[in-house]
Amino acid sequence: MASFTGEFECKLDAKGRLVLPSKMKASLPESLGQEMMLRKGLEPCLELIPMIEVRKDHNKLASLDDTDDDVRRFKRSFFRRESPVELDTAGRFLIPKNMLRHGQLEKDAVLIGIGTKIEIWNPDLHEEYAAKEEQVYKDLNKKFLGKSG
Repeated sequence: MASFTGEFECKLDAKGRLVLPSKMKASLPESLGQEMMLRKGLEPCLELIPMIEVRKDHNKLASLDDTDDDVRRFKRSFFRRESPVELDTAGRFLIPKNMLRHGQLEKDAVLIGIGTKIEIWNPDLHEEYAAKEEQVYKDLNKKFLGKSG
């Protein structure tokens, strides 16, 4: 299982390609190949996810009852938010235009490892979001890890 940590500043090239930082690329198990899934995040960011993790989500969804209206609605929304991407030998991948719009990405990006996936943020949006997040981090740390500070 991949475990991504850290925060990295990156640049997109003119074609909308991003190079995965070497420390993050090194966290990918070689057995996974070079294909990953790019998913629109719940916040205005993108998520880059190894296929092994994506398959877990897809398997959960496959077990749901397609005769249920909510299941079909959810699957439609879920799967249209995803786009497979291939890392080239340099560790670059192309971000589709609809994904660039969702993440409000132009030239710069901040990549954040959050365990099994990587978030890709517009630096200004991330700074704004992170400032709000810091205010509640202590309480969340205590809630989820049983620690303060």
